[in-house]
Amino acid sequence: MAIDFDIPEEAKAIRNKVRQWVHDECIPAEKRITDEASFKSVLAELRAKARAQGFWCPFIPKEYGGMGLGPLANALVQMELGESHLGALSMNSQGPDDATMLTLLAHGTEFQKEKYLKPLLNGEKRVCYSMTEKAAGADATGMQTRAVKDGNENYVLNGEKWFSSAASAADIAVVMAMTDPEAPRHQRYSTFIVELPNPGYVIKRDIETMAVHGPLSSVMGGGHSEIEIKDLVVPAENLLGGEGQGFNMGQHRLAYGRLRHGMHNVAMAQRALDLAAAHVTKRETFGKLLSERQGVQWMLADCASELYMARLMLLHIAYKAEKGMDLRQENSIAKVFLAHMVHKVVDTAIQLHGALGYSRDTPLAAWYTHIRSQRLVDGPDEVHRWTVGRNVIKAYQQHGTTASAAGGDLL
Repeated sequence: MAIDFDIPEEAKAIRNKVRQWVHDECIPAEKRITDEASFKSVLAELRAKARAQGFWCPFIPKEYGGMGLGPLANALVQMELGESHLGALSMNSQGPDDATMLTLLAHGTEFQKEKYLKPLLNGEKRVCYSMTEKAAGADATGMQTRAVKDGNENYVLNGEKWFSSAASAADIAVVMAMTDPEAPRHQRYSTFIVELPNPGYVIKRDIETMAVHGPLSSVMGGGHSEIEIKDLVVPAENLLGGEGQGFNMGQHRLAYGRLRHGMHNVAMAQRALDLAAAHVTKRETFGKLLSERQGVQWMLADCASELYMARLMLLHIAYKAEKGMDLRQENSIAKVFLAHMVHKVVDTAIQLHGALGYSRDTPLAAWYTHIRSQRLVDGPDEVHRWTVGRNVIKAYQQHGTTASAAGGDLL
């Protein structure tokens, strides 16, 4: 009996079409964007073409207007889209919108789906997710923003949020706040849908980070905002998923976000390795092509190895998702590994380009400053490693071996 790594023909065909789409349409379109007006016109053009070809919301069921792809086919598609910063945007598959669409799909009322999910699925609006706070950081159960019921009609929210990604481009905010301080720690929080702009939800600033910033960063949803929430009135009908369910819904949402980041990291690393290979096969120093030097070949080999392991991780996780299996341990392992993988590959590509890689004449320098965030967003490395380590100990205590916490079900 053989272990079958065959990709279904239908999924393979979709992946190949999306790969062609990214290379023929998205990457060339990057050069046409110079200001806000050109971004909007180019994106509208790309989206019209994408929809005409059936490339829209890959992970959303067909009855809601998406492609209806399962976890494996969606993973293959996302591993292509990440080669261009216009890839996911062109197919309305960008974060943080994507994971919030899934949350609304799973937990939204019919009213919420009609009023808020529908325009998101149509690409008419964008959404941000306001959970993180300075006071809490990686500990989501430390949030201090409060929501108090005002009769039966409304909740009133007060507090602050930090690093609300894409808030400056959003038309809707999904805000997590404490509704019951006396409840068990993971049942204190609830989630609310807020229409923007709103006088009670004030964007104080887009936080400057080490990533390369340009005039289009906030327009494209690349900004991270500091938010003041003051006497924000939210209708009770905008409570999402019921009181006390905010934390659980948030963790489910973040689980997809972690994987999507990882899938896009694979695509970015692949493009970086391609750029490096193209450069070293043309660049000559001291009478010899760089590609002929053993040291350079070893650097490329290390990158190829990292990408190989990354793809195997994601394919295994997609397999477990297809089967409805518990993938939390693998999710945390992959989240940390993929964040380091993309950093290593892009860093190597910069090194192989020399001063050219350090310049802005290639996309590598901008990628390098951007991807450092991957070790922080959706839970920092240390939190995931802590979780993985605890699971290793639990596995040993329960089974006398750590295998089940270290990919043992593969065997």
